[in-house]
Amino acid sequence: MDNEAARLRTCLDDLVSLVALPVLSPAGEPGRIVDALLDALLGKLEVSFLFARLHHPEGGAPIETLRLSGSSRDSAETSNALWSFVDGSFPNFPPRTPLWIDGEQVWVASALLGLQGELGVVIAGANRVGFPEQTERIVLQVATNQVAIVLLQARLRAEQSVEGQHVETALHDPEREALARWQVLLTGAADQKRAEELLHESEREARLVVDTIPGLVVILDGSGAVTFENRRTREYLGPELSDTGRWASNGIVHPEDIPRVFPLFSSGVASGEPFDYEVRLRHRSGVPRWFHLRAHPLRDSSDRVSRWYVLLTDIDDRRRMEEELRRNEVFLTEGQRISLTGTFAWQVDTDELTFSDELRRIFQFERDLTITFERISERVYPSDLPLLADRMADVRAGRDNPEYEIRLQMRDRTIRYVRVFGRVIKHQGGRLECVGAVQDITRRRLAEDARDAARSELAHVTKAMTLSALTASIAHEINQPLSGIMTNASTCARMLAADPPDVIGARETVKRTIRDINRASDVVTRLRALFANRQFALEPFDLNEATREVLELSQGDLKRSHVIVRTELAEDLPTVKGDRIQLQQVILNLIRNAADAMASVQDRGRHLLVRTQREGAQGVCLMVRDEGEGFDPQNVDKLFDPFYTTKSGGMGIGLSVSRSIVERHHGRLWAEPNADSGTTFSFFVPLTPPDADALPATVPS
Repeated sequence: MDNEAARLRTCLDDLVSLVALPVLSPAGEPGRIVDALLDALLGKLEVSFLFARLHHPEGGAPIETLRLSGSSRDSAETSNALWSFVDGSFPNFPPRTPLWIDGEQVWVASALLGLQGELGVVIAGANRVGFPEQTERIVLQVATNQVAIVLLQARLRAEQSVEGQHVETALHDPEREALARWQVLLTGAADQKRAEELLHESEREARLVVDTIPGLVVILDGSGAVTFENRRTREYLGPELSDTGRWASNGIVHPEDIPRVFPLFSSGVASGEPFDYEVRLRHRSGVPRWFHLRAHPLRDSSDRVSRWYVLLTDIDDRRRMEEELRRNEVFLTEGQRISLTGTFAWQVDTDELTFSDELRRIFQFERDLTITFERISERVYPSDLPLLADRMADVRAGRDNPEYEIRLQMRDRTIRYVRVFGRVIKHQGGRLECVGAVQDITRRRLAEDARDAARSELAHVTKAMTLSALTASIAHEINQPLSGIMTNASTCARMLAADPPDVIGARETVKRTIRDINRASDVVTRLRALFANRQFALEPFDLNEATREVLELSQGDLKRSHVIVRTELAEDLPTVKGDRIQLQQVILNLIRNAADAMASVQDRGRHLLVRTQREGAQGVCLMVRDEGEGFDPQNVDKLFDPFYTTKSGGMGIGLSVSRSIVERHHGRLWAEPNADSGTTFSFFVPLTPPDADALPATVPS
């Protein structure tokens, strides 16, 4: 719609300026008149050259003028080609034909000066196959008709000057001014008829353009009164509203717009300068629509405005879209503010960044500040910069940005947590653009941390209470058999110390002692069964699926520890026969140990790799690789000893229990230091334990 309106405005400007040609040069020399014509057309038509041949009125050498739009074409070669074309085609010039000039095909269009070309010819050329378009042809024809009128007028004035005649005329209609002059100046009926036909042809061409323009065209006189409406104006307003002279009172202009537009209209007409504004006009159906009004003045030889050419372009659809866009923008802005979510766009090839207002608020960037990655890096928490660099590398490689979280460190040293979502768009030509959103989750993270702290404290209290109750229960359960053992032992000692010893009584006392010892043993056995709490169940399962479940359960803890997890799970991994829950406990213990080992890492990313692979036809292997502080290789044999730990708050039980579980599956668990930093823990289990039926019913504690 905007391009079409611009094209129509340009066409209207061209016609207005061409109609003004007779006024600008009413009595100049023929050569200067033709020069003015070519200069006017050169600025209105996209052509390579313009050529005019003007016949000498007394049979002398013709006047030829050539205008080139650029310096690349050879003027002599162009002149020779046009000379041959004009001599061979005159006066039957084709309206459009190809012409070869200096080895290049150029499309040319011609327009005769005069009804039969008696005054000359004008030729326009362009290296476009579609040249000339309909609008260009009409503009060319209107221009040549107007100049033909000027040339006839100049020639007749010259003849009248020779005869010493002087004619004066007072005219009020500029559109008929040229014809009135001819009626006074022409001495022959044939010349008068020819001039009238030229004027009518020019008027017809101009009216054709005005009536076919997909817009409302109105012509005003110098005072602003309406003198003409084109066909589309009459169709839009309807016959009952066509009296445009009363637009201020007959309801055509929307009542709300009258106080605004009529002062603009009056001041524009008074100033004589082009003006424009937007206004609502009522359709004949009663429904108003928005129009863009643009008025252009036409001045006479005295530099007074004789005509106003007004083009009204329908912009109602555009206004509705703009209003919808404004409403959507308000919704989007308010939605971002409420949800604490900002949006961004990143032109990957130029690193140009665009932040929404909400995202600038999240990062505490000023509204007019140019966003760069250097400024973003200043806001990102130092230990999270490697994660940001990894995600940027993914985008530059054309991969979508998965959801991830980073921390921002503001000017006042406070920490802000944000979640980033990104998507890569591949435009034509291979250009990449990343669009996404950033959500401020600081309040939620603080609430989660407070909840986790409360949960941890509650678990600690519960554990202490449970331990206290368990201790009391153990003491209560074992106290009685221990007391019996103590009593029986004392009694047995007295019986044996008697003189003579009471052997029979001592024997009975020993039996009671053995009974109490067995009772204490039963108590311990029941407590162990309570701790084990389940049977060792063998079943086939997918180790990859079991690993994914553990990672899903650990996702929250890993995110809070800012651990970046990467998985490399073999696709051809066979099923394993074993206890799924027990092996998942091993995987969970290894992942937690890896996260704890990277807790103090600040100068690099906390990367965790979980990999599964097939080990021949015998079994499968799972590896957990961290980039933590590592361990002393001399203590590798102690890592799996009970109660040995490298953590300040550890108990040294997890790895020992994990190795026990793996070994019960006839596998093995081991650790290796990485070449750069960190540790890799791995375990291997066979596909089917060789003596699965012989495995114990419970896992030893």
